[in-house]
Amino acid sequence: MRMQDKVVVITGAGSGLGRESALLFAAEGARVVVTDLIADRAEKVTGEVSEAGGQAVWRQADVRVEADMQAAVALATDTWGRLDVMFANAGIAEIGFGSVAFEDLTLENWNAVQATNLTGVFLAAKAAAPVMKAQGSGNIVVTSSASSYAAYPHFISYTASKHGVNGLVKVLAFELGRFGIRVNALCPTHGMSANLAMAPDAPVLGKSYEELQPWDKANAAMPLRLDRPPVLRDNANVALFLASDESGYMSGVCLPATDGGTLSRVAIIFPEDLGGSGLGTGVTS
Repeated sequence: MRMQDKVVVITGAGSGLGRESALLFAAEGARVVVTDLIADRAEKVTGEVSEAGGQAVWRQADVRVEADMQAAVALATDTWGRLDVMFANAGIAEIGFGSVAFEDLTLENWNAVQATNLTGVFLAAKAAAPVMKAQGSGNIVVTSSASSYAAYPHFISYTASKHGVNGLVKVLAFELGRFGIRVNALCPTHGMSANLAMAPDAPVLGKSYEELQPWDKANAAMPLRLDRPPVLRDNANVALFLASDESGYMSGVCLPATDGGTLSRVAIIFPEDLGGSGLGTGVTS
């Protein structure tokens, strides 16, 4: 049991990676505070955890509201006496999902994405820090994105927010490390929830983008060719590693997850018939 008796708060746990992680962490022995902007979602996931034999409580919480993050932490400490892991997972996509030209992006759209994806992480970590300092230990895990390494076209606010998240993770590792608190992020590329492209109150699909279409590994977006598509559990497994003691001496790390070799590539197209030698391309090592 890799999370035996650890107390975990997960933001955005009503769907997608947050839900998958709540189920996985609880199966590994964690006691989970399930939070989500949509109360019904949080309550349902808590029921799913309980039905599977795990321990969970829930609370409606908006990561943009400092009092909500403080209340989520208080629920953990009031229920189980401590807080071992804050998983700051909640996030939203680009307003318009990449359909809005840069010059048409409004300040309101920009601020909405920053408020959830970056300020939400700040507030979750800020709420957790006093409890973890008093304990002399703690672990903050953050869901970032591969867009923090390579920009997603047309995802202007989103890409900026995720670059900010990585910077926050790195500086908090310095700020909090002396108190025994670790801070790391996972940066998924593939295998993420299709719900990200849907309205907050849409049905929870529990599937990745890749699962919702016929899987053809020969034409997959990533260089790695497997017989199955990337799924939410692939990313939840990375979150579990970062949340567990197995990563006990990692801090300030932003770890690409479910990358499948995507970040190994450059923008220049090299003819495959060159066998990777670079001959005739003018490329030098």
